[in-house]
Amino acid sequence: MEILIKVAQFFLSLSILVMLHELGHFCAARLFGVRVEKFYIFFDPWFSLFKMKRGETEYGIGWLPLGGYVKIAGMIDESMDTEQMKRPPQPYEFRTKPAWQRLIIMVAGVVVNFVLALLIYSMVLFAWGEEYLPTRNLTYGVQCDSLALEMGFRHGDRILLVGGREVDNFQLVAHDILLNSDRRVTVARGADTLIIDIPERALAAMVKRPVIFMPRIPFVVDELVPDMPAAQAGVRPGDQLRAIDGQPAMFFDELSQATANHRGDTIRLGLLRDGLPLELPVAVTPEGKVGIRQQANIKQFLSTAQKDYSLLASIPAGAQKGYATAVSYVKQLKLMFKPQTKAYESLGGFISIGKIFPGVWDWQSFWLLTAFLSIILAIMNILPIPALDGGHVLFLLYEIIAGRKPSDRFLQYAQMAGMMLLFALLLYANGNDIVRLFR
Repeated sequence: MEILIKVAQFFLSLSILVMLHELGHFCAARLFGVRVEKFYIFFDPWFSLFKMKRGETEYGIGWLPLGGYVKIAGMIDESMDTEQMKRPPQPYEFRTKPAWQRLIIMVAGVVVNFVLALLIYSMVLFAWGEEYLPTRNLTYGVQCDSLALEMGFRHGDRILLVGGREVDNFQLVAHDILLNSDRRVTVARGADTLIIDIPERALAAMVKRPVIFMPRIPFVVDELVPDMPAAQAGVRPGDQLRAIDGQPAMFFDELSQATANHRGDTIRLGLLRDGLPLELPVAVTPEGKVGIRQQANIKQFLSTAQKDYSLLASIPAGAQKGYATAVSYVKQLKLMFKPQTKAYESLGGFISIGKIFPGVWDWQSFWLLTAFLSIILAIMNILPIPALDGGHVLFLLYEIIAGRKPSDRFLQYAQMAGMMLLFALLLYANGNDIVRLFR
């Protein structure tokens, strides 16, 4: 059921984004009197799932969910309709319109995606506000994974500055370390203040594992694995860790270290149960396990912040959030062109996109992810690659500056080259997904 919910959210989000993107092209074309012959959600090679004709336009739903398209009369596009281009130009065709009108038609889809993202962010902030964990509220510091430990961080470090400035939202700490040019992190460790310089070579690992910190909170037992030592020793869900072998210990990393150091041995767990202390001897397996899972209820120990917005206040806040998201994504794209980061290895296709949706239907998460995907769609489409909107924009700008159009034959070859490039990227990205499934 969880997979079905993810798939349903993915296809609903994709359908909304494709339909509105193509509607932008459609409305701009009709505004300037250009005939639109087809309006399709998803591609329809060989056959379509649904189609109907209204006026001059055929509307339909294709079976291949790789995007959508509008077929604009008198334009060299992915349909590669060269026969139409051989006929005399007509006043209702794209090619007979002034360059500035054709430019507006081509950027309209991208503009719609950007505006849609800003609108969604604004409405989400108005409806639900924004809840986050302030970095300064991490009373117990951070819990580090192995990569963070290799970088020089330690469990319990409190993050003070990233690149010389405070990061209010803890969720953005690792994001800023990865994407900002200044990667010096100032931390408080006990009574000392230290500066940790993140090496360039660490970026490759961070691209694959962007979450290297978790809030460090006291260890509370959530689940017990049946027939494992902790359950057999009488540990119960809700027990809170207080000591190990008589020494104060409160956190998961301390328990993990103790079990690793006492493989095949026994440790004494000091616990707090219903406000009363108790101590239980617990055997450790040869693999260093006791069979306990932590309860990650952050709000039980740390204070989150909630910002609510009026309708008027949500509009600039949504615009700012959309702008920050777009800038962040552009920075992530730049990492693809840094060989040392190996960011290209993390490129994913439809499976990766589908996985980001939650396994339960949550409208707030759905709309936030739809806004994020809308920005991605806009940025990817405006890249100056033939077969994308940005490729058409590039040739139109050349025409405006040079005062002459590229030849139809050149545009046809460029379109074919662009489609081959996009197809290769599509195979690579989805191939990465398939490879990761079997690792």
